[in-house]
Amino acid sequence: MTEKTILKALKGETQKVPPIWMMRQAGRYLPEYRATRAQAGDFLSLCYTPDLAAEVTLQPIRRFGFDAAILFADILLVPQALGADLWFVTGEGPRLSTIQSEDDFAPLKGKDDIHDKLAPVYETVRILSGELPKETTLIGFAGAPWTVATYMIAGRGTPDQGPAHALREDNNALFEKIINLLTDATIEYLDMQIKAGAEVVKIFDSWAGSLKGEAFEKYAVEPARKITAELKARHPGIPVIGFPREAGDGYIGFHAKTGVDCVALDNSVSPEWGAANVQKDGCVQGNLKSSHMVTGGQALVDEVRHIRDTFSKGPHIFNLGHGITPDADPDNVALMIETLRENQ
Repeated sequence: MTEKTILKALKGETQKVPPIWMMRQAGRYLPEYRATRAQAGDFLSLCYTPDLAAEVTLQPIRRFGFDAAILFADILLVPQALGADLWFVTGEGPRLSTIQSEDDFAPLKGKDDIHDKLAPVYETVRILSGELPKETTLIGFAGAPWTVATYMIAGRGTPDQGPAHALREDNNALFEKIINLLTDATIEYLDMQIKAGAEVVKIFDSWAGSLKGEAFEKYAVEPARKITAELKARHPGIPVIGFPREAGDGYIGFHAKTGVDCVALDNSVSPEWGAANVQKDGCVQGNLKSSHMVTGGQALVDEVRHIRDTFSKGPHIFNLGHGITPDADPDNVALMIETLRENQ
C-alpha cells in the first residue's frame, strides 16, 4: 500500500505537491456543519456524540478531499474531564470555573480518572478510523498545558493571558501543579486517541507567544518535550506536530528541543524565514493567512504558490497559519486546494 502523503512529510520526505489539511476544517463556514451542529443542539453535545462528531470530521474530507482529517473535539474537554465546570456562551466562547487557589485545585481529578468523561471522544476516533478513505490520515490532538492552563486560571480566553501570568509569578507552586497535571493528563488523553486509531497527534499551544525567554522554555518547550517523549516511548514511530503559535524566534530549534516531527508555523513569520530557520531541522506546516479564505481571488492564488514554492526544498504540509474563520467562503478553500495541486 502506498504510504499516506502526510506520513511521508512527517518522516522528512520532500514531495512535489505538499499534502494539505486545514485547521478548524470542520466548522461553521460549512453549511453541512451548521446543520449537524443544529441537530446536536449545542457545541458540547456535538463533541460528545460520536456519530455526529465523526460526521462533521468527515464533511470537509468529502467536500474537498483533504489529505488529513482532524478529530472534531475541543481543547477544553480535558479540564472538564479533570472536574472543571465548562460551558459555552453564545457569541462569546467558553467559560470555565477558575483555579486561583489550592482550594480550587484540590478537587480536580487525577490523570487516570479522565477517561470515563472522554470515552465518547475515543469512540469518535474509532469510527473515523474505519470510515475515512484509505489515503486520508487521521490526526488526533490536544491543547498544550500552558494554553489550557490559561483558560483554567482565568475561566475564559483573555487577550494577554494576564491571569495565568499573574498566578505563575505570584504562586508558582500552584501554577506548576496545574501545568504538571495537564501535562500528565494530556499524555493519557493522546495515548488513548492513538490506541483508538489516530495516526498523528498535534499539540496546539495557541498562546505560546505570550511566554518569553525562560518561561517559554519551561512552560511551552518542556511540556511538549515530555508529552512527545512519553507518547513515542509508548507508540514508537507515532508522529507529533507541535504548534507554539506566535513563538517568533522560539520556533528556532523547536524540533530538536521537543522531539516533534513537524513544527506548525503561524503567519506572523514569512515562508522565507520559516524555510531558513525551521524547515532546515525537519517538516514544517503552514502558513497561509486565514483571511485569504474570506477574500479569495488572485491574491489567494499568488500566496498559495509563494508558500508552496518557498517550502518546496524540504518536507512541508500545507495549512493555514491559524484556524479557518466562520466567515470563510468554501469556494476559496476549493481554489486553495486546486492551486496547490495544479500541474500535479
